[in-house]
Amino acid sequence: MAIGILGNALSGLTAFQRSLETTSNNISNANTEGYSRQRVELATRPEQFTGNGYMGNGVEVANITRSYDQFISNQVRSSTATFHDIDSFYTLSSQIDNITADETTGLAPAMKSFFDAIDSVANDPSSVAARQVMLTEAESLTQQFNTMSARFSDLRKRVNDNVTSSVQELNGFAKTLAELNVKIVSDIGRSSGKQLPNELMDQRDLLLTKIAEKADVTYISQADGSYNVFIGKGQPLVLGSAASTLSVVGDSNDVNQKLIMLNGQDISKQLSGGELSGNLRFRDQVLDPAQQQLGLLATGLATEFNNIHKAGYDINGTTNVAFFDLNSPTPQVKATVSDSSLVVSSAFVAPTSASGLGASYRLDVTATVPAATFSLTNLSDNTTTAGLSAATLATTAATNGFSISFSGGSLTIGDSFQISPNFNAAAKIKLNSAITNPRQIAAASATGLPGDNSNALKLANLETQAKMFGGKASFTQVYGQMISDVGSQTHAASVGRTAQETLLKQATSAKESVSGVNLDEEAANLINFQNSYQAAAKAVSVANSLFDTLIGAFR
Repeated sequence: MAIGILGNALSGLTAFQRSLETTSNNISNANTEGYSRQRVELATRPEQFTGNGYMGNGVEVANITRSYDQFISNQVRSSTATFHDIDSFYTLSSQIDNITADETTGLAPAMKSFFDAIDSVANDPSSVAARQVMLTEAESLTQQFNTMSARFSDLRKRVNDNVTSSVQELNGFAKTLAELNVKIVSDIGRSSGKQLPNELMDQRDLLLTKIAEKADVTYISQADGSYNVFIGKGQPLVLGSAASTLSVVGDSNDVNQKLIMLNGQDISKQLSGGELSGNLRFRDQVLDPAQQQLGLLATGLATEFNNIHKAGYDINGTTNVAFFDLNSPTPQVKATVSDSSLVVSSAFVAPTSASGLGASYRLDVTATVPAATFSLTNLSDNTTTAGLSAATLATTAATNGFSISFSGGSLTIGDSFQISPNFNAAAKIKLNSAITNPRQIAAASATGLPGDNSNALKLANLETQAKMFGGKASFTQVYGQMISDVGSQTHAASVGRTAQETLLKQATSAKESVSGVNLDEEAANLINFQNSYQAAAKAVSVANSLFDTLIGAFR
């Protein structure tokens, strides 16, 4: 009997000691990121048959498990990816919204001051002072175009830096996760699958959440305990012990347009969720369209203003002098082609009118036999010109302010090119360097007519005339549309961010209720396991006393 009591008591001492150690470990890691609360699972030892029945044989530690819910953890990762996507998008969009809509630093006040100065010249065309103010305001307007374009470029650099940083972090996470896969598989094999390496698995789950901050992530658990991890729309990041390496490269048509590459393939459009998606969406949906619209406004204003100014005469009787100089801005081209060796060349062509200009165009290859055939869509009004040959494309493109040519590869049906002829126009626009003094402003419609202000009136009327988008919008309305587009997307992102933040907090709270360490509960467990340990120790003392009594009976 004493032997049975001693064995049972010793098994209890071991089990409750392990329970106390686990509870102590929980308390120590209460603030450790990613740690899941652990608990000792106890099981009765197999009973022994004594002839008079089955007798209990004590307790044993069956396993040490972590409190983990796969569904809730997946929900946290999904919410994390969605929140960081929209948070990045909103943070960047709000900055461009502040740039464009600001009443003091935006373009609208500069345009208003410029046209007010033209009104002053129209009211008194012989005033050199009024003419000087007009030149000064023209300089301020072009500088404002330049400054706003520079701010856009700064944001583009920030996006590129964010993308590069996120890709570098993803590569680090992938390498570490692959190493954890190896350790986990090894530890599971060492214990024959009876005991899982809880803390290693916590670290791996934490890495998955870190990856979700950068891109949407999914995984498939393998039979050996390793994970195959995928980002975006199924792009493999980790396969067992092998980690992929992502890279960031400049587009062949625009080095400032960064692409994310995996195994030689551009996966930029395949990514979703996380900071990477948020930055790329901001670039493609807000920054690029805003810069295209700003460049279109600069081109349209310069074109229409020059047309009138060149038709007028200055005080010296000189005519045919442009007021603004666009300095041949470089178009932006985004190509989606089958033949990677195809080289696309594009150049700015000075338009004769602003009426039909679009912020960007899409050129689609519709046939290649017997010769290439194209369709050109103005993305500002969705009008399409189809059935264009190479020759008619050249004429149509020139009318819309650009030229485009192909070399070094083959065109394929389905190839598509997005061309933004005026993309850098706001950065390039300047006052014509040939105009060096206020007497050169062409305020008159004919030479030798002192006080003639008829041409200045035409210039002043440009402020309210609908010269853009086929005669449907004024210059101010074009800028207002840009502000409205940016503002509406920023507002929608703000609302979405608030909603996703709430969902993330709810998912995180649910995970904490399952996996988090509750110090009050652990303190209660300490007392419980301590009492159990002391009781088992007391049983050992009783067994010892029985042994002494039994031995004493035979003396």
